[in-house]
Amino acid sequence: MALDAFSRLEMLIGHDAVETLHHKHVAVFGVGGVGGYAVEALVRSGIGSLDLIDNDQVALTNLNRQIIATADTIGMDKVDVAERRVKSINPDCHVKTYKCFYLPEKRDEFDFQQYDYIIDAIDTVSAKLDLIETARDMHTPIICAMGCGNRLDPSYVRCMDLYETSNDPLCRIMRHECRKRHIDHLKVVYSIEKPMTPRYDGPNGPSFLKEKQESGRRALPGSSAFVPAEAGLMIAYETVHDLLG
Repeated sequence: MALDAFSRLEMLIGHDAVETLHHKHVAVFGVGGVGGYAVEALVRSGIGSLDLIDNDQVALTNLNRQIIATADTIGMDKVDVAERRVKSINPDCHVKTYKCFYLPEKRDEFDFQQYDYIIDAIDTVSAKLDLIETARDMHTPIICAMGCGNRLDPSYVRCMDLYETSNDPLCRIMRHECRKRHIDHLKVVYSIEKPMTPRYDGPNGPSFLKEKQESGRRALPGSSAFVPAEAGLMIAYETVHDLLG
């Protein structure tokens, strides 16, 4: 039998499992630091269909942590870059892209019944909550990325239930909101490392302070190449693990 791109994976999980993954459809909401690495691992694991949802363009400040960001992709739509990368790895993978930020009012633009798994790698709380509720209503497994900003050490990244998390402001907000919606369990990936305080004392400090003021945000998070990558890979692993039962 001739070798193929997934022969080494087949040695670990078996032929039937590889075939199963070829027939799975996963939606990835957000293809930046965390979502980009999740997409990378999923296509290299033989997932047959991917929906990629994001409305951002690759920026210069993405180069330090996003796998789709290179000097050649700056200014391009992230979903276009991600699709091109997926096809360069597995031309047979079916990819559908959505150039939009997911919000509750966008829900009807997606056929959630077709998804075998949903990955939430977005930042907006209202959007995350809507995805979680929709996944629950559709009985579709979902995994959510929580806090990765202002962390440095990838060894602190964990996968656990939302209600077991600590040391993360986003998790605290999500626990409160999920309780109100009677969501009793939610698989999340986040870092147990205590968030660092961003520094603005370098040459880029004034630019970031101006951006923070103009955006109305309380703070702009720092980020490294390590934690988003680890979180994205862990999310992809958990997705594949769950899809194989």
